[in-house]
Amino acid sequence: MTMVMSWAEWFGKDGLGLAELVKNGEVTASELATQAATAIRAVNPQISGVVEIFEDAVSDATVNGANPEGAFAGLPFLLKDLGPTLAGRLQEQGSLYMKGNRPTSDTFLTTKMKAAGLNIIGRTTTPEFGCCSSAENPALYVTRNPWNTDFTSCGSSAGSAVMVGAGVVPLAHATDGGGSIRIPAGVNGAIGLKSSRGTFSIAPAASDFTSVVSTQGCITRTVRDTAAFVDNCRGGAAGEFMPYWSPDEPFLEVIKRDPKPLRIAVSHEWGPYKSTPHIVWELERTARFLESLGHHVEWVKPSIDFEKAYAAQTACYITNFAQTVNNLLRIRGLDKPPADLIEPMNIRIWEQGKDATYTDRADMQLAFNETARTFGEFYEKWDIVLTPITALETPPIGTTQYLTMTDNPSALDWFANLWGFFAYTPFSNLCGTPGLSLPLARHANGLPLGMQIQTGLGRDGLLLQLAAQIERAIEGKWNLGDLPKVHVTAIA
Repeated sequence: MTMVMSWAEWFGKDGLGLAELVKNGEVTASELATQAATAIRAVNPQISGVVEIFEDAVSDATVNGANPEGAFAGLPFLLKDLGPTLAGRLQEQGSLYMKGNRPTSDTFLTTKMKAAGLNIIGRTTTPEFGCCSSAENPALYVTRNPWNTDFTSCGSSAGSAVMVGAGVVPLAHATDGGGSIRIPAGVNGAIGLKSSRGTFSIAPAASDFTSVVSTQGCITRTVRDTAAFVDNCRGGAAGEFMPYWSPDEPFLEVIKRDPKPLRIAVSHEWGPYKSTPHIVWELERTARFLESLGHHVEWVKPSIDFEKAYAAQTACYITNFAQTVNNLLRIRGLDKPPADLIEPMNIRIWEQGKDATYTDRADMQLAFNETARTFGEFYEKWDIVLTPITALETPPIGTTQYLTMTDNPSALDWFANLWGFFAYTPFSNLCGTPGLSLPLARHANGLPLGMQIQTGLGRDGLLLQLAAQIERAIEGKWNLGDLPKVHVTAIA
């Protein structure tokens, strides 16, 4: 099949760059979709990031309702198989239990993405219900890291991260309830923003009040694509529980200017968890780089009760996921999860959380409030907190201690083990504040290591502004200018 551009040219342009070609009449949106679908078919057998290609949306870029006049002008886009629904398309949530589930309507965010001109051409892999560190159920798929396919992609936005990391698409949809955008972005060499609460709607089935920690977003290769996605897809639907905020200036304009010199706090010892020596070395190197850009950098950490906060986060996850499973059981009139269709740890989480009391949730919310207030005071003194994206190295495929396929009998112990790996991401979910993973470092084994910048509520633009300054300083060469082994530029 004849492509409209070489793979080097394809990878050389971000989403807005490809959209510009469409707007200029140099290519059509369907030609871009055809090239993206060809890339998926070429690399997916090696990394298993896409569950399904929507062939009709490849041949006709408007079939799913993408606005050709939108900012992204029909750009091919992948939707995580969890969260927003697309009318008439399967959404199976990484679960055998959900096989054949076909929603009949769009969610509000889907309408925003389509209005922005994003042509949804397929769905990407996720662990069951998004509750896991990696998409690894051999009965469904095993999503692999494009830098080294012996290693995990992490998750839960697994497929979206590997497809962006491998250069298949310049951006893809993702969700984040404790790091599920930032962690896979960080281990696959991409950019991942977890936005402030009140940015992206999860209407009509839920709200920020009911979901508490989870948010929507995207994984990209450039800062301006992230900015454009937020600018065009943010906003609340009718009847939101809380107001949805908007910045005074579009993020695409904000990122054109360097931020003022910032006060950046650096840390990695958070309660019982700390990074490996190599990760600390990479953190130090990143801190020195930020200092060279004119920022004040100092090693200091927030004075919060970390162990209490991790325990509250665990309570939140267990009770949230237990009700997710409960709701799915009610639809089929079942009184317990079928062991052959729902993964073992998700059953244990249901067992642990299904009978939680209002007092249990109230205690959790008190800990959330205490943590958020302390972080809020910290951000009055410091503009940014810099941490690694993970405390430990990316695990090899089949490391069951982090999977919902594990035989660990305790949901509480399983979550505590997860926090030891993902120590630095969950508190921005707890507090509703933004965090951004940037592909600035490497693990000792050569795999990408994201560095995370976090800030106070509603200051997402500051994160993107700093990220854009970094991007300019490194001349756009994220991942130290290297590419993964599985990549579109390696397609014959």
